[in-house]
Amino acid sequence: MIVDLPATSTAQVNRKMVEMRESGGAVALGRVLTFVVVTDDSTDTEEVIESANAASRQHPCRVIMLVRGARKAAARLDAQIRVGGDAGASEVIVLRGYGPLASAEAGAGMTIPLLLPDTPVVIWWPGPAPAKPAEDPVGRLASRRITDAAAEKSPLRALEHRAANYVPGDTDLAWTRLTLWRAQLTAALDQPPYDDITSAVVDGEPESPSTDLLAGWLASRLAVPVKRTKVGSGGGMHSARLNRASGAIELTRPDGKIGSLTQPGQPSRRITLHRRPVRDCLAEEMRRLDADETYAEALRALPNITRGRAPAGRGK
Repeated sequence: MIVDLPATSTAQVNRKMVEMRESGGAVALGRVLTFVVVTDDSTDTEEVIESANAASRQHPCRVIMLVRGARKAAARLDAQIRVGGDAGASEVIVLRGYGPLASAEAGAGMTIPLLLPDTPVVIWWPGPAPAKPAEDPVGRLASRRITDAAAEKSPLRALEHRAANYVPGDTDLAWTRLTLWRAQLTAALDQPPYDDITSAVVDGEPESPSTDLLAGWLASRLAVPVKRTKVGSGGGMHSARLNRASGAIELTRPDGKIGSLTQPGQPSRRITLHRRPVRDCLAEEMRRLDADETYAEALRALPNITRGRAPAGRGK
């Protein structure tokens, strides 16, 4: 069910929610958190809602979409309420503010009356995020703040801002996309021989923030020299190589879908290493509401990695 409320107010939205609940069209019971999404008219709103709905099937929640409209328009708030099959396992409230109501301060003011009582608040910026998410008026409402450096005009510069302004509770989908890579490399190190890693090399496209974060993670966890090299012009993460005396462990993914793991004394193995959809990354991040200290350590280690280009012929 979708109900449109043009030229409305948050008080009217709240009254409509109560009315729908009393009529049996929506229930608030079982919601475990409030999920706030901050975006603007340049973003595909339906795609964002679909990702939030998919994540809500694992974490039933109230989704509040703050969509910033034209700032030069007259002040107006258009709202939409989605429940039932149009909202996954959540209830979706879309608030589209124009003029003064398109500001971050106004967005925070509109969000507060609609927050579920006594539940955590998670905020996601699917597009460009504030330089300091924890100091943003909307960001201050949340215990968990999700950004996506890959959605920025300059992903690596955005990652530098994340590192400089990190506050416990911050995380980034560029980090979440690495879960499968980190799991495979960790599992490989749990197998003999147990030689020490002496150095590591991580390859990826020049503007891949995930590649930088994997390099930072290896530098922070292994305390060895890590080099981040650039290959190709697309494809994100390409490979990670852990060097040791008995031979290197190498995990590669040339096509963005199937990976290959090679280790000394073992046959090469093909493994699933596809690029994770946004909805899977969101669902993972919504499982934890505490600070991600491993992500913080990877950010802090970014200045310690060296950079260069991959040898000719590598990454093709």
